[in-house]
Amino acid sequence: MRKLNLKLGIAFMLISGLSLGQSSIKLEPSAKDITISKHIYGHFAEHLGRCIYDGFYVGEKNDSIPHANGVRTDVIEALKNLNIPNLRWPGGCFADTYHWKDGIGPKAQRPSMVNNWWGGVTEDNSFGTHDFLNMCELLGAEPYLAGNVGSGEVQELADWVQYVNFAGKSPMSDLRRKNGRQEPWKVKFWGVGNESWGCGGNMTVDYYTDIYRKYATFMLDWTNGAGLYRIASGANSADYNWTESLLKNIPGSLMKGMGLHHYAVINWDKKGSATEFSESEYFKTMKSAWFMNELVEKNIAIMDKYDPKGNIDLIVDEWGGWYDVEPGTNPGFLYQQNTMRDAMIAGMTLNIFNNNARRVKMANLAQAINVLQAVILTSGKSMILTPTYHVMEMYKVHQDAKLIPITLQSADFEFNGEKLPAVSASASQDTKGRTHISLVNIDPKKTNRIRVDLGGLKASNVSGRILRADKLQDYNSFKMPKKILPVAYNKAKVQNGLLDIEVPAFSVIVLELN
Repeated sequence: MRKLNLKLGIAFMLISGLSLGQSSIKLEPSAKDITISKHIYGHFAEHLGRCIYDGFYVGEKNDSIPHANGVRTDVIEALKNLNIPNLRWPGGCFADTYHWKDGIGPKAQRPSMVNNWWGGVTEDNSFGTHDFLNMCELLGAEPYLAGNVGSGEVQELADWVQYVNFAGKSPMSDLRRKNGRQEPWKVKFWGVGNESWGCGGNMTVDYYTDIYRKYATFMLDWTNGAGLYRIASGANSADYNWTESLLKNIPGSLMKGMGLHHYAVINWDKKGSATEFSESEYFKTMKSAWFMNELVEKNIAIMDKYDPKGNIDLIVDEWGGWYDVEPGTNPGFLYQQNTMRDAMIAGMTLNIFNNNARRVKMANLAQAINVLQAVILTSGKSMILTPTYHVMEMYKVHQDAKLIPITLQSADFEFNGEKLPAVSASASQDTKGRTHISLVNIDPKKTNRIRVDLGGLKASNVSGRILRADKLQDYNSFKMPKKILPVAYNKAKVQNGLLDIEVPAFSVIVLELN
């Protein structure tokens, strides 16, 4: 009778979707010193919808929301808790219509413009260069400025560099002092245009290459004596010809980074709901998110061909999930909720970047607040942290840690005859000798049992946290802001150099071993 009950129990597990997948991971500690750059965990703030206004910035005269010079203090503290390493601004598509001199000086005297890209709203330029760079100082984040190449001129970008970076006497540094900032901000990261193949000017790669060379040359001096980190507008997803053309035709002395943009989208014409999605839509989203792995690997292969010494970095400065906007909101504001599906995208994508840290040196999640796969949502005085926020917070242990290469044999996540790896993972060791392993199981039904071979690393204690929910469609709302939170995970066991762990369906786990 017990055998029959056992068989019935197994059958019930299979029917109810509680069956187990079997996967294995082997850590392969290496003498090669590859650091997972903290800048992989960067963010993006565009003048789009309620990202800047009503997101970061509520105005200096606001007496209902606590702020520092108009920037929400709750947002500052939340982002500081992520150890936010960098913040990209002012776009995105907006960057190639933005004229920085409109955003300096007395705010009442700044000219307005129409933001044709995002909702046709009037932009009053009350949040400009000083506001952004001072905010980055509050955040402890390095600014990443996206220069206007589409509608701007070479002198305009050269003047911006001088305005924010030059300490001596010059027309632009004198203007900066007149506007209240004595010392320069010393901005290192500069994008030379954005999506130049599309909203940045619909340029051919040959035309953009020549434009890039021109702008990059005049941004400072021929030798780049101040060490600007200039980033070229890279390919749209799988346009490998664009990548190859940049590397063949732009001298390494003019380019330190090359961009790449890719969004996890089901269908650009019908993206689907952010919260009410089927298993079919979920699978398609995961398939698109996993395509990032192929994009990164193929771009790196091209980079290795033309830049074998590894002087140029891969910069994935836009990534994330993209769905239809929430009902009743402005279609041009790209406001969407953030579910456990987005946590799966975040965990999987960050594992891809970590494992390719030899070349991937920066990435920027789109976007920080109230837009696309945001880590923060605001509504009046209220602020909530999304599942994506919690993944970024759990993963911050990898920032500037030494990469531990892994070999992964994953069970399959199957749907309608198609397969994806159910498990993704990455590992690192910090300066205190602690090993961290991040694990994601995207399978919506199966727990994945994973055996981890520590590859000779010594560990006697293991602790961790897990992010999970009852349903894939669950999210944190303003009524229930803490529905999804990381909690302690203590089921992992270490014995004889092996770690056995069960990763529940659609969950993220980060372990610490010491």
